Amino acid sequence: MRVSEVIGSLTLSRVHPLLVGSRWIIGVPYSLDALRADGKGDGEDLVIFDNLGAGLGSKIGFSEGGEAAAPFHPIKKPVDAYAALLIDQLEIVPKS
Repeated sequence: MRVSEVIGSLTLSRVHPLLVGSRWIIGVPYSLDALRADGKGDGEDLVIFDNLGAGLGSKIGFSEGGEAAAPFHPIKKPVDAYAALLIDQLEIVPKS
């Protein structure tokens, strides 16, 4: 799971039939250094399936690849990234 900042939403004019009515957000993933500095996301923007209602500026945890499709099992949906949780507070503890 990775952490991302929501920077917008996306509206599709055409969509796979299994994804009709889905909500899509645009997220910028954080590197560990950016999280430690409490800065902005510094990864490459990506489109994420969202059924949690994440808002602009929210931090979310998201999964990618095969794990992104797992919440829909046994139905197979063509999803590459899935918003799994909304983050209210994040604390990074240094390794001891």
